[in-house]
Amino acid sequence: MGKVIAFSNQKGGVGKTTTAINLSTYVAMQGKTVLLIDFDPQGNATSGFGLEKNALEQTTYDVLMGDCSAMEAIRQTMVENLFILPCNMDLAAAEVDLVNVPSRESAFKRAIQPLLEKFDYVFVDCPPSLGLITLNALVAADSVIIPIQSEFFALEGLSQLMNTIKIVKTRLNSKLRINGVVLTMYDTRTTMSKQVTEEIYKYFGDLIYTKPVPRNIKLVESPSFGIPVELHAPRSTGASAYKALAEQFLKREEQ
Repeated sequence: MGKVIAFSNQKGGVGKTTTAINLSTYVAMQGKTVLLIDFDPQGNATSGFGLEKNALEQTTYDVLMGDCSAMEAIRQTMVENLFILPCNMDLAAAEVDLVNVPSRESAFKRAIQPLLEKFDYVFVDCPPSLGLITLNALVAADSVIIPIQSEFFALEGLSQLMNTIKIVKTRLNSKLRINGVVLTMYDTRTTMSKQVTEEIYKYFGDLIYTKPVPRNIKLVESPSFGIPVELHAPRSTGASAYKALAEQFLKREEQ
């Protein structure tokens, strides 16, 4: 049975989608069958794999609303063993359309349940908010990966995310746990990065993945080419960081 892992942080611009794209790539390259679900109406994970968002006939929204099965909407990526369930702005309507659906917070879980026998890992790229879409992802997930930018506002609003996870765990999904915290956009040259990192370690301790992801131009460039960093610049510091992160992720999963 595959595991569902949500990538969540209600603060935008923290490298959440970049982490989802590249971690899923390197986990797939380790021989695991991986599905990346783009669950953010912005559709950045979808365009990050070269798919034209506005030309999609079947998306996460259609799956969520029961208009097609999840398997019908899944697309193969250019990475072996890695598939994507794409998304576009249609998903934004789900916040309204789900209001009258029975057990609306579990709609996503019901929709993707058939997929869990087909994939080792189902990664879910959540929107930068704590609305009904993210709530659906947390209800469906086994665990959460939290990307945190190593800058001044990193911890701002984090208590809100932690409280939401606690509420979901208590009321809707008792198995939910934090898989780990990924430090992103790390800059060893600045005192601020070091100070923020110290605060994050005080807060999360051993949950933090020990390999931070540095600021790297190749990570920024690769989505514009519609490919993960491994296919754009495999020797870059960003690629090395995500490869090491994938290895640590799989080691944790084995334990």
